[in-house]
Amino acid sequence: MANGTVMLALRENPLGGGVSAEQLRRIGKELERHGLELRWAADARDARATLQTEVGIAAAVVAWDLPAGRVRGGGSRGTGADDGSGEAAARAGEAGDDRSAAGGADVLAHIRRRFKDLPVFLVMTDDSEHDLDRLPLWVSEAVVGYIWPLEDTPAFIAGRVATAARTYHKEILPPFFRALRRFDDAHEYSWHTPAHSGGVAFLKSPAGRAFFDYYGERLFRSDLSISVGELGSLFEHNGPIGEAERNAARVFGAERTYFVLHGDSTADRMVGHYSVTADEIALVDRNCHKSVLHGLVISGARPVYLVPTRNGYGLAGPLPPAEIAPSGVAARIAANPLTPGAVSADPQYAVVTNSTYDGLCYDTVAAAQALAPSTPRLHFDEAWFAYARFHPLYAGRYGMAVGPDTFEGPDRPTVFATQSTHKLLAALSQCAMVHVRPAPRAPVEHERFNEAFMMHGTTSPLYPAIASLDVATAMMDGAQGQWLIDEAVTEAIRFRQAVVRTGRRIAAAGDRPDWFFGAWQPDTVTDPATGATMPFAEAPTALLARDPGCWQLAPGAPWHGFRDLADGHCLLDPVKVTLTCPGVTATGATQEWGIPARVLTAYLATRGIVVEKTDSYSTLVLFSMGITKGKWGTLMDALMDFKNLYDSDAPLDGVLPELVEQFPRRYARTSLRALCLQMHEHLTRADFISSLDTAFQQLPLPVHPPQHCYRQLIRGGTERLRLADAAGRVAAAMVTVTPPGIPVLMPGESTGATDGPLLRYLRALEAFDRAFPGFHSEAHGVTIDSETGDYLIECLRRPEEPAGR
Repeated sequence: MANGTVMLALRENPLGGGVSAEQLRRIGKELERHGLELRWAADARDARATLQTEVGIAAAVVAWDLPAGRVRGGGSRGTGADDGSGEAAARAGEAGDDRSAAGGADVLAHIRRRFKDLPVFLVMTDDSEHDLDRLPLWVSEAVVGYIWPLEDTPAFIAGRVATAARTYHKEILPPFFRALRRFDDAHEYSWHTPAHSGGVAFLKSPAGRAFFDYYGERLFRSDLSISVGELGSLFEHNGPIGEAERNAARVFGAERTYFVLHGDSTADRMVGHYSVTADEIALVDRNCHKSVLHGLVISGARPVYLVPTRNGYGLAGPLPPAEIAPSGVAARIAANPLTPGAVSADPQYAVVTNSTYDGLCYDTVAAAQALAPSTPRLHFDEAWFAYARFHPLYAGRYGMAVGPDTFEGPDRPTVFATQSTHKLLAALSQCAMVHVRPAPRAPVEHERFNEAFMMHGTTSPLYPAIASLDVATAMMDGAQGQWLIDEAVTEAIRFRQAVVRTGRRIAAAGDRPDWFFGAWQPDTVTDPATGATMPFAEAPTALLARDPGCWQLAPGAPWHGFRDLADGHCLLDPVKVTLTCPGVTATGATQEWGIPARVLTAYLATRGIVVEKTDSYSTLVLFSMGITKGKWGTLMDALMDFKNLYDSDAPLDGVLPELVEQFPRRYARTSLRALCLQMHEHLTRADFISSLDTAFQQLPLPVHPPQHCYRQLIRGGTERLRLADAAGRVAAAMVTVTPPGIPVLMPGESTGATDGPLLRYLRALEAFDRAFPGFHSEAHGVTIDSETGDYLIECLRRPEEPAGR
């Protein structure tokens, strides 16, 4: 028996009369006898809708002369550009036909974009106008066979379709998931760990039974031990696991790929631990994740930090071209006090965040060419960017784009890309990958890298997690991968344009205050085909979804506010949408009134909308493959509701009731507008964003390597100090403030003077937390005194101080 769904996109009404319609009805009945479900579509419009919603389709039967149906404008939801009708019409013209053939051609084109290797049968008629020799040549590539309904028996025709559907359903499963299902279907007893033995142990306890019932038996039957040899080994990279990793390397464009089960953080530590050793120099993007630092702590490397630019919103930008040029790198190394104690002044490793937290991604080939004279190994931390290879908008913007075909010659560095597959692709939480493209100047021998892999990996892998990495790979393989990412890109663009258009409508209406939230993006775009420049909100979706030039950060453009950029150096990822609030501009100008983003996101949380990141006057929302019009429409509605509440000066206990209930003395009898004004005035008076910018641009003085500080931390050689007592001390632990989520103080760095940029910024955070309880910053590495609210940071003891606590 086959399973799945068959789409029958046919001109004839199967419920109508006539010999042909009756024959089609019989074919449908035979398909149902094979266990297949049917979806009938009378024209191309209905067929596209079916293909959009029925992901379980295992085969399609399409009539070449299918009516086009109602022609839609502007493109379908899934393509981000033309919906296929223009392409179909052109192909119909190639066939010597008019719109009568456009429907079938349209459906075939849509299938090729949406599915990988879906078996399609083309239904033909006896009309000589539709003989095979009159069909366009591309049709033979799109179909697996042809059907003349009256020339064979219904059972035979249905058997052909059912066989193709059965084969397709079997072959769409990627290697490890296929093997895991085969093992699960064998129903073998387990005599190995885990001790729950396929979930049976949970059935012996009321709490365990509730757990078992919640997740279902199949999860526990597939939670197996590494002892199951036929599934392969994650450490040996053999069997179905090894096959799945090799398949992922092919799909993601790597020479070798490793599956990691403890997130991109572990992947970062693996690569750092492998790439650099004790007292060697590592070039580190200051806009890095703390796991990169952990790798340096473990390896004992000496970091030299590269400093990104920042804008008026406080957003971290890219590393400027001058910062990664050989002269800029050499200057950073020469000025670093840790360099004299290093093995060599030549860095062995460099790590760059791509894309940044706010969606800024590099021309990676150009970045590799700039850094190649300085280091033989380059690591792109692409935790939020695993989808980049699968859409033309990001061509040349991801780590695995750097290879012998794009960077010729002996200077090409070995490139690592670490990706958190679960973040914006469809894998389970904690699932990640390491992709490697080695170069002759810094070979990566698998056996050596595998030592670092095993050191940070686990001998008790969760097999469903491995399967999710395998399936996430399969989902991106071929045309379907671009289709899935294109959908997310398209929805993000439509949301961005909706925000701008709503603001314009509010201003034009004149019946309410003329402010609204903004979207951080270019104000205008230029069509390269015509040279015409147009407002962003009026640009065709197809242009914005296909032309990277629409998203590049032009040097000096006020909308982004970053300094020292070059043409093509950096591109804004459209799926990472930063909403901006009134109060400041990208160039740093402060407005008389404002709406701090923390108040907005607190309100959104009451509506069940949780954003990814919140800065002082901006908040980040992510458009992944799971975003729908309904989902972002709900966000738009919440933004409008917040505006109405602000404009009407609504009491705060009706807007944020839990906040008022928790802190009644502070917020009782306060309105939403009054809270926003108080917070805006506090941030302005404290020169908050400027302090942040200074703290991140003027790096603290390094005194010790991070590993030295870690040893002191473990052995009692540190103490927690209030900010007032911390001047001139050496940090023993990293301080990372979220927002913006970037380390502001690294282990081994001096805290500086009392009125220096670092302590001034931390005191501003401390004062904000005291003034606005419930809106505190999440600061890793900072302990807050529960009685006084003072910030405490871990510092090395002075040499004359005792080690005991």
